[in-house]
Amino acid sequence: MPKISSVLLVDDDSTTNFLNELMLRKMAVADKLLIARNGKEALDVLLEHCENPDSSCPMLVFLDIKMPVMNGFEFLEVYAQLPWAQQRNTVIVILTTSLHDRDTERAQRLHVADFISKPLTSEKVTTILEKHFSQMH
Repeated sequence: MPKISSVLLVDDDSTTNFLNELMLRKMAVADKLLIARNGKEALDVLLEHCENPDSSCPMLVFLDIKMPVMNGFEFLEVYAQLPWAQQRNTVIVILTTSLHDRDTERAQRLHVADFISKPLTSEKVTTILEKHFSQMH
């Protein structure tokens, strides 16, 4: 299984973030794990960590949809406006309880790499890593 430099978890539920972080650390999928509680915090994290090409810019983002302040779709719309340099290596995966067709279609229009249902499991993580990062090694 490929190991990546950095993963960003974006979810307003602190228990979900804690459990996902615990699992990702146990699986040793990334050198660095970053956490944001809403889309605005996620943008702040990306701006902070993606300024330099050699920084800890997240290669993988697990994004919840339903969050306060800025939801997942609002985040994606702003993210799409960022300079290409800040998006170039980032794979965004929506991780949500909402599997409504309307949400799935909207996510695809916003260039999301994958759309998976909660809870995040080691099997789902392995599948995502193999699908999007297997060519790294």
